[in-house]
Amino acid sequence: MIRRSRWLGEPPDSAAYFDLEDPTSLARLAEPMTALAPLRGVVVIDEIQRRPDLFPVLRVLADRRPLPARFLILGSASPDLLRQSSETLAGRIETVTLSGFGLDELGGGPRTLRRLWRRGGFPPAYLAHSERTGYVWRQQFIQTYLERDLPQLGITIPAPTLLRFWTMLAHYHGGIWNAAEAARSLGVAEPTARRYLDILTGMFMVRQLRPWHENLKKRQVKSPKVYLRDSGLLHALLGLASERDVLSHPKAGASWEGFAIEETLRVVQPDGAYFWATHTGAELDLLLLLRGRRYGVEVKFQDAPRLTPSMRIALNDLGLRRLTVLYPGDRRYRLERRVDVVPLAELATRGARSFRAA
Repeated sequence: MIRRSRWLGEPPDSAAYFDLEDPTSLARLAEPMTALAPLRGVVVIDEIQRRPDLFPVLRVLADRRPLPARFLILGSASPDLLRQSSETLAGRIETVTLSGFGLDELGGGPRTLRRLWRRGGFPPAYLAHSERTGYVWRQQFIQTYLERDLPQLGITIPAPTLLRFWTMLAHYHGGIWNAAEAARSLGVAEPTARRYLDILTGMFMVRQLRPWHENLKKRQVKSPKVYLRDSGLLHALLGLASERDVLSHPKAGASWEGFAIEETLRVVQPDGAYFWATHTGAELDLLLLLRGRRYGVEVKFQDAPRLTPSMRIALNDLGLRRLTVLYPGDRRYRLERRVDVVPLAELATRGARSFRAA
């Protein structure tokens, strides 16, 4: 999360802060060049998707030398907006994706970890006074997101249709994407189903984890895996309102897998991330590329994971430097020289070092 004192530099009521949902800020930007050119330091423009016409102005201001101001622009991930910003501000912009709460921010205690998994990382859901309140907030978020937010970003798919698709993805969570099967379930063409998936991926609600391909003799899976990126929204779409509901659901293991993968990618920030699977049954949940080396991650929703034949195959066939097995326990132990079982909570304290030898 961005800390205002460190990154924004100015409080929200300053002359260098513009909230484009505020009529006052919109009025101040009636003549954008006149309003923005004299400012110095960090200038914050929030909800930029409401004024895409500002990008050409920002390009001119970003080309000044010396550069008197830097612009922090915040907004939702409209596909058209992202395309326009990348085209207009090419070579002048760095994009940073902000997620919800993570273990590295909240600490890795058992209660914190279970709560974050159960409720997800959206602050109102995680901080809710009761399980029921957090669950209702997530349901209302989904409804509002589909009925109001997406249409404001130019996405005109009917809310009930996209809700059906999103709910279907919740049941696919952790599985191999099958566009033909999804299209039949919805009664639409395959390209339409793929478009729906790409929209939710572009809005950071879904992750398509791509398969790793290599010139191996074994036949490998070539379709992506799909995960809902926020475990709390996954549970809301599945109708799981309590911890008991989550633990007793058939998707509990897949939910934990997706949660662990999101936390891993958030903390490690690898150069590349994939899954690997062959048609003979060998698989690896996560293949991370870090500084030219390969690291494997397996996620197990078990009390005491053991070494499996699939892990040995992945180690040898993929040339992994190390393989880490993440699980919900509290003790780290070694399975063999390059394979360690590591509590997921350790990510909160050791970060990427969790994947190195102890």
